[in-house]
Formats: sequence, structure tokens, C-alpha cells
Amino acid sequence: MNKITCIAIDDEPLALGLIAGHIKKTPFLELKGEFDNPIDAMEFLEENPVQLLFMDIQMPDLTGIKFAKVLDRKYKVIFTTAYEKYALDGFKVEALDYLLKPISYEVFLKSANRAKRYFDEQSDSNESNSEIPLKLDKEFLFVKSDFQIRRFEYKDILYFEGLKDYIKLYVKSSKEAVVFHATLKAVEAKLPTDRFMRTHKSYIVNLQNVRLIEKYRIIFGTKYIR
Repeated sequence: MNKITCIAIDDEPLALGLIAGHIKKTPFLELKGEFDNPIDAMEFLEENPVQLLFMDIQMPDLTGIKFAKVLDRKYKVIFTTAYEKYALDGFKVEALDYLLKPISYEVFLKSANRAKRYFDEQSDSNESNSEIPLKLDKEFLFVKSDFQIRRFEYKDILYFEGLKDYIKLYVKSSKEAVVFHATLKAVEAKLPTDRFMRTHKSYIVNLQNVRLIEKYRIIFGTKYIR
């Protein structure tokens, strides 16, 4: 069974311990970290992306709602809070669920199962899209986009950017990206490894066109790639 990777965030030690304990006893969840503030959690996610965040709302410095607004949408959130008044705000940031404290394991498990159904559906969708619209040759590739099939020389490709189930392809000859339906993982599996490298969870770069790296960022003109 593929487990859903999680972290728990709450500034109240007892509440944090309770949610962490619920996660640990749930077979299809895997706890990757516990944090008493969103700032530390944000730093952790930079190097250790997970799938699901169980997060309090009322926290000093940065509330759970504000943190959710700046998170990449690939992260899903279940809010855990003592305040019912934030429910609408929670769903505005596409939270999977909103749990009111104190949270029994029965209530927690129901919410966790909702998250499991969501990730199972996402996985099924990705498998159905495994045949990606990308055909390769020795020096070029074909991409199907907007009902057209377009050819791109490898030497002209700058980088690929992953956005959920879509890819943006950036080339030297155009300021506009070419968008096509696929996952970055599927694209990475097809590209020649001597030419292209996955440098970040959201980017694959063409090594031939890397000219400048500064402070852990690859610079393509005005674009900065981690």
C-alpha cells in the first residue's frame, strides 16, 4: 500500500501530539514531521515535499489560512482548529476538510479516508494519462498541443515546468510557453538523461543551455529556476 505522506502543524503541544498520534495509528498515513509553527514547516517542505498537511489555523506570526494561500496547490490541507468561524476561509483555499477540536480518532479517520479517496483518484487519473503527447528522436521531439503537433530541436529547448497535470515547455525562439497535458514525472522518464536533468520537483532543464547558476538557481534570462 502506498502511504500518504503527512506533516502536522500546531502551536499547542497537546493538540500537535494528538494529531501526530492519530496519523501514526492510521495504516495508510505516514508522518514525516511535527512542527509548532508554519515557518519551520515551510523550510522542511523545501527539501522534503509531502502530500498532506494537518494544520491548525490560529497560530502566531503566520496563520494556517495565510500559509495555505502561499503553498503550492499540489499540497493538500486538512485544517484542525478550535474555531468554527474559519470554516468558509478554509474551503476557499481548497482544503480537503475542516476538523473542530477536540478531534476524536473516529472523526480524524473519517477525514483521513476522504483524503485517501482524493489521492487514489489523482493516481488513477495520472495512470490514465501515462501515454503522454511527446515523441522523441535523436535531435528533436514532437509535442501535441492545442490540436497541433509541433517539432522542437533539443538545442532550442530551455526547460520544462510542471504544473499539476500540465507541462509548460519553454524554448529560445518564443516568450510564450507551449502547454501540454502530462506529468513532469512522465516527461522525465522519456527524455534523454545525457541532455536533460530534473533539478527541482517542478523543473527539468536542458543542460546544453545552462549558462549561469547563482545561489542555487539556474538563470535563463529573467527566469530563475531552482
